[in-house]
Amino acid sequence: MIKLVTNKKYLNISEVSKMLQIEEHKIRYWDSIDPKTHKYRFEGISTKSKGGTRYFNKENIKKLKTLKNILYDGEKYNYSIKLADKILSSNISKNPQIDRNSLEYQSLNNDEKIEQILNKMRLLLKNNKDN
Repeated sequence: MIKLVTNKKYLNISEVSKMLQIEEHKIRYWDSIDPKTHKYRFEGISTKSKGGTRYFNKENIKKLKTLKNILYDGEKYNYSIKLADKILSSNISKNPQIDRNSLEYQSLNNDEKIEQILNKMRLLLKNNKDN
């Protein structure tokens, strides 16, 4: 569970940015409306005031932290925004070891899938030959 340093119910974007070590512009992007679909890129990342100011409660912060873990592994970028949204929407992130592998496979194009299958077949043939 995320521990808030303060007793405040809501934190502003700069406080959350420092806490989670995510740049503010990334949080704004994730919390913005995609012009192609006219939907939020990720639902429930912030709570907005009538004036449009973003505030973050514990649930918002938890979702942001999960999103950061999905998209980034240290300095390495892992997934596309669309795939990360599918992971968050379907709550797959609860068991990342199993589901990440299948989602990585689903995100590959056909040539990459065929290459992966061929590599697995080569490995199986080699193992059978050795036995």
